[in-house]
Amino acid sequence: MKKLWLRRLLPGLLLLLCAAIGAAAQDMVFEVDAAQSKVDFTLGDVLHTVHGTFRMKGSTIHFDPQAGTASGALIVDATSGDSGSNARDRKMHKEVLESAKYPEFRFTVQRFQGVVPPNGTAQVQMAGILTLHGGDHPITVTAPVQFVNGRTSAYVHFVVPYVQWGLKNPSTFLLRVSQSVDVVVHVVGTVTAGATPATKSR
Repeated sequence: MKKLWLRRLLPGLLLLLCAAIGAAAQDMVFEVDAAQSKVDFTLGDVLHTVHGTFRMKGSTIHFDPQAGTASGALIVDATSGDSGSNARDRKMHKEVLESAKYPEFRFTVQRFQGVVPPNGTAQVQMAGILTLHGGDHPITVTAPVQFVNGRTSAYVHFVVPYVQWGLKNPSTFLLRVSQSVDVVVHVVGTVTAGATPATKSR
């Protein structure tokens, strides 16, 4: 009699467990506030260090913190690069970035690791593909992220070995610059619950 009772109860318990797991594996949506976000870059040369910025575009990332899956991208306006020198910027856009031909940088997020608290700071890791100057490069970044009532702010730092990735080295006989550029993405936006679980990007 006891075994019969267990056999009848077990399917119901399994259904409840599956429902609980499905509810917990909820998709989250991060919407970038492009007006409040930006990309800072630093490039060293023999005389001084060059600092500049790029503007972010409207971007959306779907992620499931429990499953570790993600989709969507952070998008940067490559044509907006500004280093404070018109002559230097013309050369950067025409000869190095070729921004008229490649008007965007795009970080397509494929994996997400970390906890998303309602409020506070958390360490998250994102892995995916950085598309730059027509080339795709796998990268993984780790960043502290601050959450305040659905508002999110993060500073993502990484180094781009642009010469190794096929971009032109702007150095001249008299002026030598670094073959890699230091990048900090300051991204601001909102996090909300999505409708469906995120799936891995292809």
